[in-house]
Amino acid sequence: MSLFQKKQTSYLGVDIGAHGIKLVEFKQSKNRPQLWTYGITHESTNIHAGAFGGNETNDATLTASGEHGDTSDEQAKKFGLWLKDLVKKSKATTTTAIASLPVSYIFHTLVTLPESDKKRITQLVRAEVTKFLPRPIEEMQITHQVIPQTKIEKQKKYVRVLVTAAPKFLIQFYTKIFQYAGLQLTELETEAFALTRSFIGKDQSTAMIVDIGAERSNFFIIDQGLPMTTRSIQIGGNHFGKIIDNTLGIETAMSKQVKYDLSSFGPNKVDPTLFQEPLGAMIKEIQYNFDVFLRQVGNEGKRPEKIILTGGSAVIPAIQERLQKEFPMKVFIGDPWARVVYQERLKQRLDIIGPRMSVSIGLAMRNILG
Repeated sequence: MSLFQKKQTSYLGVDIGAHGIKLVEFKQSKNRPQLWTYGITHESTNIHAGAFGGNETNDATLTASGEHGDTSDEQAKKFGLWLKDLVKKSKATTTTAIASLPVSYIFHTLVTLPESDKKRITQLVRAEVTKFLPRPIEEMQITHQVIPQTKIEKQKKYVRVLVTAAPKFLIQFYTKIFQYAGLQLTELETEAFALTRSFIGKDQSTAMIVDIGAERSNFFIIDQGLPMTTRSIQIGGNHFGKIIDNTLGIETAMSKQVKYDLSSFGPNKVDPTLFQEPLGAMIKEIQYNFDVFLRQVGNEGKRPEKIILTGGSAVIPAIQERLQKEFPMKVFIGDPWARVVYQERLKQRLDIIGPRMSVSIGLAMRNILG
């Protein structure tokens, strides 16, 4: 190691989603993230369908990119060049980046194991998750994290372990994208951990993050500062957009602007029955997630305290209003910029784009806030 090597103080978080690429660069300022630049593309990347034949699922039918011959490499190059252009236009200064992996491809589970040393825990984790993985274990990259023990767990001498696994071909595909972009991909992590960092930090209480993306919504229960459960449904902003299009008789291209306009209407100004179908599905999913979590060993007495909304369509007032009526806890749109230092004149703009930037913000925070 060079004696003159400088400690890295600039961090780039990159989120590649179905409707564009989002990036944020932070510089470290007195152990706090300071906004340096950000960027958003508006191309419909459709990244996962393009690379994996549309099989966006985490079951055993998932198609490996290698089975598409040169298609995967061509797609990686296309997305890589888009990312390279975005880095240039945003005037990002660092060439090292952290990226997120899509929830729908990630295997995420919680296992209970007897107390053991680190080596034995690793062996037990692999043996346990082999029974449930959607693909052969040799094709998966597995990481795990031991959750701090409660008094009861210490007495009964067992530990709970959070396990995350991703297909190796997916990791290879993302690595190619960043190579074509001229960036060094230093770390990959799941959206769940990035969002937890953006909204929860060191808060140890039980909460849920609902990330309403363009094509699907993801539901994460956070406890002890860790994402304990992860689920996803194929209902997202596009479903709300189609309802707006049909109700107002407008073209699809206009519905995005209308969604932002609706956010300024204030509470009880938009008829929530317009969105009965997608909201009904979301409510059922939230209730199911809480029911399963609270039945797990050690969680019986816990009380969820809040539901945090994020994602581009979270700004539709009817969503927050409807969920607040259904669940006896605080429901609000999260502010991913809350722990970020930035110029006050940017606040209005950052508030508008914040719900879309939550994942990239959490990624860029990783090596500053941990």
